Amino acid sequence: MSSPTPAQTRWALLAGNFAIGCGVMVAPGSLNDLVGSLQVSVALGGQLIAVSAVVMALAAPLLAALVGGWDRRTLLVVALVWYALGHALSALSPTYAALLLLRAATVLAAAVFTPQAAAAIAAMTTPAERGRAITFIFLGWSLASVVGMPVHAWIGETFGWRWAFALVAVLAAIAAWWVWRALPSGVRPPAMSLASWREALTHPGLMAIVLVTALASAGQFTLFTYFAPYYSQVFAASAAEISLMFFWFGIFGLVGNLVLSRVVDRVGAARAVFWLLAGIALSLAAWPLAGSLGVLALLIVPWALGCFASNSAQQARLGLAAPALAPALLALNTSAIYAGQAIGAASGGALVAAQTAAGASGAAIYGGLHAVGLAWVLAALALSVWAQRRMAAA
Repeated sequence: MSSPTPAQTRWALLAGNFAIGCGVMVAPGSLNDLVGSLQVSVALGGQLIAVSAVVMALAAPLLAALVGGWDRRTLLVVALVWYALGHALSALSPTYAALLLLRAATVLAAAVFTPQAAAAIAAMTTPAERGRAITFIFLGWSLASVVGMPVHAWIGETFGWRWAFALVAVLAAIAAWWVWRALPSGVRPPAMSLASWREALTHPGLMAIVLVTALASAGQFTLFTYFAPYYSQVFAASAAEISLMFFWFGIFGLVGNLVLSRVVDRVGAARAVFWLLAGIALSLAAWPLAGSLGVLALLIVPWALGCFASNSAQQARLGLAAPALAPALLALNTSAIYAGQAIGAASGGALVAAQTAAGASGAAIYGGLHAVGLAWVLAALALSVWAQRRMAAA
């Protein structure tokens, strides 16, 4: 086999992130059928997302420390194979409890793949190209939102959530084969010593940047987790309309990431983060103005443009701020993404459960979710500005 080219490697890692993204999104995308099939409440179904996010948040830095010496080709392929098997078994789960346990075990692969793929591509590129390379492979997440989320929603509503999970298993298996073919062997970013981990964890500016990711993620997933039932119960959206709304959101998410990958090295990752988070905040602030599904589709465009691009920009921001600490920082940032998802999904679920218990129905069940999400995102914006000033003064 001839040596893979840098372009082939980047596309393979993008495909891996696509499979990982599809797996993370399969639960919210197929939530309507999942809760009906397993006979649990929407709030409890949302906690499936929260629990898996907690596992990924805790596992990302721990596993990064454990696998630091692994050849990245082997590591990333093993992670994708684990992901494929986990989703295949999840599709066969007889109960919600069994699915919850399998989900927690399966997402360990996501905790490994995303940060270690970023660390690998960072180690393989020059500083001048590093930001673009990292954001390019994160296009896989945007593609997952464009294709994966609406397809999951459509499959879940039409054939059932089990088929949506089975599709992720197939995608992960294909990605594992692709990464094995396209990633050269011998890629080993420098292993992180305890002193390096200590340096990363005690650096105020770097940890503030990581916390920005957690706050922004919490703000988005307070509401994003419940998109499918919201569309269905508030606007009586059909399966096709729900799928179309996810596609609409995803296509602008892809556009945001594509634009970011072209300009991030020129405008700076920190400045990009500010404007992307500002767009998300704008959509959340305007949320109550949506009187129809069509109006809502227009209101979520700024959010969609910033949703995945903000995570990509944060990864690039950390990779450029301290290249020697990149394996640890990217793992911590991945952990922050999932911690934020867990906080958002859990807080949103608590609000939904409280409104339901109070006898609310329709739109009233989801009242307040956008306001809580907006508070999280505004906090992320303020902290991001502070962190940039701190890093510039250092």
